[in-house]
Amino acid sequence: MARLWQIKGYHFEWFLGFLMLLSVLHAAYATLENGYLPPPFYPDTTDTFRDWFSVANWAHTGGAYDSWLAVYPPLSFVLIKMMGLPACYSQDMSLAVRDCDWLGIAFLYLFVILNGVVSSLTFMRLDRRTALPRAFTFTAGMPMMFGLERGNIILLCIVVSMLAWGPLVKSARLRWFFAGVAVNFKVYLIAAVLVQLIRRRWLVAEGSIVATVVVYAISFLLLGEGNPAEILANIINFAQGFYDTQAAATAIWYNTTYIIMLNVLNDSYAPVTFLLGSQLVYQLDLTLRIILLTTQFVMLISMAAVWLRPEAVSPYRLIALGLGFVLLAQEQPPYALPILLYFVFMERWKGQLVPVAIVTTYLISLTIDMNLGSSVYVQQFSYIGNRFVTSERALQLGMFVRPLGHALIPVCLALDSIVAVLRDIRNEGWQGRWRFRHDAPILPRVSRPIPPHDHAKQTADVPS
Repeated sequence: MARLWQIKGYHFEWFLGFLMLLSVLHAAYATLENGYLPPPFYPDTTDTFRDWFSVANWAHTGGAYDSWLAVYPPLSFVLIKMMGLPACYSQDMSLAVRDCDWLGIAFLYLFVILNGVVSSLTFMRLDRRTALPRAFTFTAGMPMMFGLERGNIILLCIVVSMLAWGPLVKSARLRWFFAGVAVNFKVYLIAAVLVQLIRRRWLVAEGSIVATVVVYAISFLLLGEGNPAEILANIINFAQGFYDTQAAATAIWYNTTYIIMLNVLNDSYAPVTFLLGSQLVYQLDLTLRIILLTTQFVMLISMAAVWLRPEAVSPYRLIALGLGFVLLAQEQPPYALPILLYFVFMERWKGQLVPVAIVTTYLISLTIDMNLGSSVYVQQFSYIGNRFVTSERALQLGMFVRPLGHALIPVCLALDSIVAVLRDIRNEGWQGRWRFRHDAPILPRVSRPIPPHDHAKQTADVPS
């Protein structure tokens, strides 16, 4: 029965991959027809590649941390400055530089291609039967394409993360280096380093942290600005401003959690209570808080369970749990999702909960959305269409459903991990875990591990 379930799963993944292809073709047709990317892509059609060229402008002119209040560590500025044409940049800091710096745009597309190649090699190594639909969905899915449209440096960070924590690189020191680079791109990836402590991989965690410090120090010396105090102050400032009404109105267009929606419900400047009524707003507020707190609690319980029995789950699963908790605990841009989805696609189609996570990953990657009400039309210039267009904006189904899918993926993996730990404890007991003999006792009245030959002898002496 389990074998039949796996075979059906493989066939179903190819069907989901075909749906993914149809959604990509639909998005491409809508873009060619209308001159701008359809929902749920970023609604400002003039703002394409904003993240890349904003960083590039400040990298060439300086003052990113005291004037722009940048939250990126210096590494992003150092590399983006190297991957552009210096003659294109001046003091006006406008997006007109996009028409000059073709090299920077070329690097963005190169990073997407590298993501496709590295993910394909990974999935081919794990399971050739599902490698193609998974690699295609990972590379052409909505989270990755959103990062490309924004021009975010995370496209390179994804490549580095796959090399740091995936199965392709064998050298431990090289993996530590890639981990240090990844954390210097996106600070929240420190979660993937710290979860190594749950597996008692002390040297891996220490090596990755040392590499992070070394990469930061070198990039700081090269850039000449961005000390830790500046970055911390700017992150706090960003976190406070990120949840204002204007920012929330933009972020809710493609939200990853219900945090933004919760903020809008409680914002005195948003006329939500007037439109929906105080009773409905209270019920929505309570429901969203329960969802957020419950999912975070489940993630913490699962990591505590894995700490009890780290050998019961794969190291890739543990990284997915750590990243999943970070993505659930705070609102992150959608282009942060591919790093989590990469580890989800490394799972095999087995059990009941893991297939739910895999199917949900395919569904949230679809590059399509559905209007829920009347539309508002805005006249603006489209960078992609190179003309003025009338863009459509409306409440979308994905605004309400997508965050639930984002939460469901790590929660399913968390619940499956808890089940795996409980099953392993029931079947294996405690005394056979000789490699953990130097650890402190896990629970009271738990027998200490015994040598493997003694454990085998005791097992043989037990009457059948």
